[in-house]
Amino acid sequence: MHGDSFLLQALVYLAAGVISVPIAKRLGLGSVLGYLIAGAAVGPFALDLVGEAGDVGRFAEFGVVILLFLIGLEVRPALLWQMRTSIFGLGAAQMAASGLLLGGAAWALGVAPGAAVALGLILALSSTAIVLQNLEEKGLRQGPAGQSAFGVLLFQDLAVIPLFAFLPLLAGAAATAAAIETGGHGGGALAALPEWARVLATLAAVAAVVVGGRYLTRPLFRFIAQARLREIFTASALLIVVGVAALMEAVGLSPALGAFLAGVVLAESEFRRELETDIEPFRGLLLGLFFITVGAGLNFGLIAAQPVVILALTLGLMALKFAAMFGVGLAFRNPARDAGVTAVSLAQGGEFAFVLLTFVVGAAVLDAQTAAIATAIVALSMALTPLVFSAYERLVLNRVPARDEPEHLAFDEGAPDAIVAGFGRFGQIATRLLTANDFKVVLLDSSIEQIDLIRRFGWPVHYGDATRLDLLRAAGADKAKLLLVAIDDRDKAVELVKAATDYFPNLTILARAYDRRHAYELIRVGGDEVERETFEGALAFGRKALLRLGLSDRRAARAVSLFREHDHKLFNKLAPISGEEERYIMATRDSRATMEKLLAAEMERMRVEEAEEEARETQAPHRRLEPN
Repeated sequence: MHGDSFLLQALVYLAAGVISVPIAKRLGLGSVLGYLIAGAAVGPFALDLVGEAGDVGRFAEFGVVILLFLIGLEVRPALLWQMRTSIFGLGAAQMAASGLLLGGAAWALGVAPGAAVALGLILALSSTAIVLQNLEEKGLRQGPAGQSAFGVLLFQDLAVIPLFAFLPLLAGAAATAAAIETGGHGGGALAALPEWARVLATLAAVAAVVVGGRYLTRPLFRFIAQARLREIFTASALLIVVGVAALMEAVGLSPALGAFLAGVVLAESEFRRELETDIEPFRGLLLGLFFITVGAGLNFGLIAAQPVVILALTLGLMALKFAAMFGVGLAFRNPARDAGVTAVSLAQGGEFAFVLLTFVVGAAVLDAQTAAIATAIVALSMALTPLVFSAYERLVLNRVPARDEPEHLAFDEGAPDAIVAGFGRFGQIATRLLTANDFKVVLLDSSIEQIDLIRRFGWPVHYGDATRLDLLRAAGADKAKLLLVAIDDRDKAVELVKAATDYFPNLTILARAYDRRHAYELIRVGGDEVERETFEGALAFGRKALLRLGLSDRRAARAVSLFREHDHKLFNKLAPISGEEERYIMATRDSRATMEKLLAAEMERMRVEEAEEEARETQAPHRRLEPN
């Protein structure tokens, strides 16, 4: 059956996943391997239930497009700065080390120098989908190894843009000219243009997406918001994804890369959380679809023709990538255990390899036979990753004590009065006030270094990600009265407040906010009380400055009190328009001017009162000395 019907293909994919994934999970193989097995079974090279390989490729492309869009939504300047070492340090070093080792190995096996460089850079990429899914299932996504892997993957996604521009330059001039004449360069509508013109057009398309998205998406979403139809947000997000993907395809780039850029453009939008929430329910299904199509794309004919060679090259690829990443991890002073987990996670080829291999064949950088072998190696490495990770976990991780991970303390029996998520400088002060008044508190933190330090002072801090529902239940969230959210990660704080609101309605939630915008976001997802982390400290600091400048204690205290009252009223007043940037900015400016006039008038009144009181006190002794 060749599956000419789209609905029939969808039926086969869904049935294969529904049957195979629960079996794989029951056998302890994980969902990723279950999807891959399902795809291999129904694919064109096995039972042939889903049509030709080209049909499978189109399904896989759509899965990658949506995945990269969701990842792009997470790439904000604040995140890039926070993870700069993992992204631009570890990520760049991993690409360089892996590219050098793999390119050198390809050259040693007889591949031409230019083609060897291309193969090294392409095979240095890892599978974002498989890595994140594996780490999530193993509970390692939020740990040090998971954060390092995520940083490397982000750098790889960002590196795809320059790779599309750089790889064609590795082709010889004659080969490039021949590719252009046959239209095989993969440059879309611009294939007939000179190389420099295509590169310029590519950069112009990327700039158009970034600049246009910056100034056009927000007015578009404000217009859509006025319709008050939630499903239109999802449709408009998909419109942007498809539009940008089509633009990237027109200049010869991957549609998935366009989707990633679209996500990056929307990452700073005030509507990002709404879009992410609307699309998130489809994420697991689309990832499953991607894994199935990777399995279906395994060319068993090519593998059967050269089984020993393909398997040896696949294991060699994974070994070299493991060695490169492990060495880079140690060079960046990561613990050996974390460096090993990160390295084994990233040891496979990536989904962008399929796109780039096709691209370099069209650019006459690589011959079709070598590209076909490389494609089979990448697909097989992706299929082997869950097995390799499970084997590494059993043979290495379970035998080596996790000295870098703090000892897991048992939770006390009985209901706690409060749960504190995040035991840093902010959470510690609140906790000490509670414990000093004999309230029972459970402490959670995900920073290994922080826990090691705090436990030396006698605090029984529990290790774990507080956004995990199973950890919250174990900590007693279903019986506690209060949840104090004091974690540093702003997105995690929002995620935790929303999860606690949805699943533990008994909890009153007090949350620490990074700034005013973050405070509004926490309130929108269910926070009962929100405290901006620097607000009260800044007021106390300002009060000391006023005293040093000669104001009386009474006037300084009144200035602080008046500012606090006005700011609280302003915060509540502007809450309904906090998502509308222009209106919010104008209202804030007007309110600031009102506040300054009010404060100046009150300070002048108090200054006059103090002057009059001082004058009366000065005259009082003279009156007492006058004779009767």
